[in-house]
Amino acid sequence: MAEQESLQPPQHQDTRPGRQEPMVPQPSETRPGYHGSGKLRGKVALITGGDSGIGRAVAVLYAREGAKIGISYLNEDKDAEETRRLVAAEGQPCTVVRGDIGQEDICRQAVARMIEEHGRLDILVNNAAEQHPQESIEDITAEQLERTFRTNLFAQFFLVKAALPHLGEGACIVNTASVTAYKGSPKLLDYSATKGAIVAFTRSLAMALSERGIRVNAVAPGPIWTPLIPSTFTAEEVETFGGNVPMKRVGQPDEVAPAFVFLASEDSSYMSGQVLHPNGGTVVNG
Repeated sequence: MAEQESLQPPQHQDTRPGRQEPMVPQPSETRPGYHGSGKLRGKVALITGGDSGIGRAVAVLYAREGAKIGISYLNEDKDAEETRRLVAAEGQPCTVVRGDIGQEDICRQAVARMIEEHGRLDILVNNAAEQHPQESIEDITAEQLERTFRTNLFAQFFLVKAALPHLGEGACIVNTASVTAYKGSPKLLDYSATKGAIVAFTRSLAMALSERGIRVNAVAPGPIWTPLIPSTFTAEEVETFGGNVPMKRVGQPDEVAPAFVFLASEDSSYMSGQVLHPNGGTVVNG
């Protein structure tokens, strides 16, 4: 078998969740050629996992489209402050909420902060997630299984419950799923299971909230260059990450963020219960 081409410098971070500052190259998150047109003017958006990666890119583009922003994050203070700086550079305020959204009280606090500081909530982006690769299901402990489900899935339930009293007609919920929900991943069994559940949650919630005029959709990214990658894979795996998709490269967060803009704006007014697939060309028929 031919040796896989090196796509990124080999690198690994020992702490989870990963930090963005040590990554080489730095992820592309601000999409310089993207010009806002007021698609989200006057809206207020809460984005979980907004400190870096896809969440940061979504925060920047939402701000560029006129939305006031709130982000939640676990403990990556420096990354969160950089997101705040980038959002401010777009002329919008950015509320920053620290804490583990796997705990329901933290989710309630995050929503309460948004209402306290901005008086409303129009868009909820359930983006935060974690993964812990294991060679075998036998290596997945009960603690890891619960942790992954709490962060990736339980938090989405908790946040929707907390946000729903404040979401009026025309509000939008956008969930982050994954290509692994459709094609699986032998070393990410628990992570893939959460992402499959998110697809089902998105479809069911869309039906449940339709009469209230609230749309619910999801985005299922493929291999994207975020801190999650060097913090969870070996240096050798990181070096070739993204090479197994038709485009033969890793995707950037700001190549995913426009899908979130579309689903939060009136451009997608006749879409609910659907999933978009920025994944480098992998056909999943889902």
